[in-house]
Amino acid sequence: MIKTLFHILNTVFLVLYLYPGSIIGYVIYGNLLKQPQITSDFIVSSNHVYAFALLSFFALGSYYGNKKNLITGYLFFISVFLEISHLFIPNRGFQYSDLFGNIIGVLILLLLFNLISYWRKK
Repeated sequence: MIKTLFHILNTVFLVLYLYPGSIIGYVIYGNLLKQPQITSDFIVSSNHVYAFALLSFFALGSYYGNKKNLITGYLFFISVFLEISHLFIPNRGFQYSDLFGNIIGVLILLLLFNLISYWRKK
């Protein structure tokens, strides 16, 4: 069940990140150019931290045991690839705060899963 949710969420991320405009902004505000904001940003984009923490939760929950290195590599790759792709997609813009938000979202959940794994071994 968690693997299925991960694959669905991963597909949704690909669509939302690669679409030339904000689908969620269009649904909420009727404007493809307006991005909804869950909480205000600090140094990094909080929306991106939340999004990649959620994706990482389902990814690590699905593949942490037997494919930990593969899924960790994938999460870092997709977090960088999706943000760099905004350099080439119309109506989207590359931002370092978004890139670092993606990476921090992955790092937080990876650290959490590693701590839980360490405590279970004791």
